Amino acid sequence: MAIDMAGPAFTATASAPPQPELLVSAALHLMSHYSANAAQAGPCLKLASVIERHLKALASHADLNPVLRATCQQLSEQWAAVVDQALPRPSRPTLFKRFVGGTRQ
Repeated sequence: MAIDMAGPAFTATASAPPQPELLVSAALHLMSHYSANAAQAGPCLKLASVIERHLKALASHADLNPVLRATCQQLSEQWAAVVDQALPRPSRPTLFKRFVGGTRQ
């Protein structure tokens, strides 16, 4: 499948706000990749983070229908929770290490 690199999505200036249709399309595309990859290799933190950012951008887009903006806001919060859960947690030192090392937490 060839990609038309002369379309408005590729020729827009950097200062122009992204079109909501393009953001919706990209978010749906990323979500389909996330679900396909999660079944095979497990969840991808970077992909979930990008999805969350796209949804957050849509939620703040002034040209979007208010119901769709609210839905994108709720979904961005849910994807932010997915990202938070996937982040590695710092290991806490054991009681013995805290006692011997003299650090208190």
